[in-house]
Amino acid sequence: MVDVSAKSATHRVAIASGRIVMLPATFQLIEQGNAKKGDVLGIARIAGIQAAKKTSDLIPLCHPLALTRVNVDFTPEAHASHPAWLCTATVETVGVTGVEMEALCAVQIALLTIYDMCKAADKGMTITSVRLDEKTGGKSGRFVR
Repeated sequence: MVDVSAKSATHRVAIASGRIVMLPATFQLIEQGNAKKGDVLGIARIAGIQAAKKTSDLIPLCHPLALTRVNVDFTPEAHASHPAWLCTATVETVGVTGVEMEALCAVQIALLTIYDMCKAADKGMTITSVRLDEKTGGKSGRFVR
């Protein structure tokens, strides 16, 4: 791992996002709460939060961090032929290294959870556009896509 012992602790925030595109019928199952496995977005939200907390267990050289906030939100994108759910994760800490990987992990796992919970209805769902949208804090300062 990179030695961060000489770095100063600062307030750090990272925001990441991604989409899962699906059939209109699958989108409606989720939106109406009728998926066979239960509350898809609620369970995906918890999965994303857990993923942010476990990032250092998943990515070998990530530092374990004391996160001060993890928020995972879903926004419907109800386009007629290609509906999708946008997932946005915001992760915060006060520490010596950033939380970009935690935000990206939260998005990926939240979207994978949606896929897992709905794959019986739609194996063709596509996870796309996962990216870091913004980060603040630390030596490199602010990044906004």
